[in-house]
Amino acid sequence: EEQLVESGGGLVQAGGSLRLSCAASGFTFSNYAMIWIRQAPRKGLEMISVINAAFGGTYYADSVKGRFTISRDNAENTLYLQLNNLKTEDTAMYYCARCAAAYYDSPSCDYYSRGQGTQVTVSS
Repeated sequence: EEQLVESGGGLVQAGGSLRLSCAASGFTFSNYAMIWIRQAPRKGLEMISVINAAFGGTYYADSVKGRFTISRDNAENTLYLQLNNLKTEDTAMYYCARCAAAYYDSPSCDYYSRGQGTQVTVSS
């Protein structure tokens, strides 16, 4: 059974940083691109970053480009998202998910089930 467990969220002041983690199990992590998705209060899901299965290839939504960095450790089956220079509008539940394929060229993908999410709250 596939499982994704996010962690690392919390309350931070604007301008601060957080590092989110996503522990994956139940599938061959290194074979798939991975995505971070967020949902702000009373808003829809927003795909914010994709990382390809291997050999780099990272993509970001304009809303986070230059502030967030996605990375992965295929040996540890773990996905990361470094959040820097956080803004109040970054407040959201953050989810990771497995994309359907290994390689993409944009910050979106067809994805399978998300984890439970980790809450990021940015105060002014």
